[in-house]
Amino acid sequence: MRFKQRRELKRTKIEIIPMIDTMFFLLVFFMLSSLALTKMNGLPVNLPRAVTASKQPANELTITIDKNRQIFVNKEPVTLAELPDKLLEKSGGKNADLSNASVIINADLTVPHGLVVNCIDDARSVGINRFSIATVPGKT
Repeated sequence: MRFKQRRELKRTKIEIIPMIDTMFFLLVFFMLSSLALTKMNGLPVNLPRAVTASKQPANELTITIDKNRQIFVNKEPVTLAELPDKLLEKSGGKNADLSNASVIINADLTVPHGLVVNCIDDARSVGINRFSIATVPGKT
């Protein structure tokens, strides 16, 4: 009597290529989802360049002046006359403590200096004394 010969078991292999593909997919997914969490208050304008520029911190107040000399506070259009009231509203109202409040001036390269100074003056009139001017890192 002859018995059937036992089949040899195949040795299993762990395929690493699909695992690497999955890890790259997760990496891209988390990178794109983290970009969606970034809070951007300003509008895109053509900023001047500065060698000593650093990344702008996340602030509550951003005054944007575009090339058409339109003024925005955190992406909301305002006129120069409405600017102090809008800054006061966005910073917490008349009873808010503005000693730590700061404003980022995000002005286009072609905007006249006088308009920027008027915006800074209006912000000072409501009690905001800290200002930053947004620039693009790089050589002039």
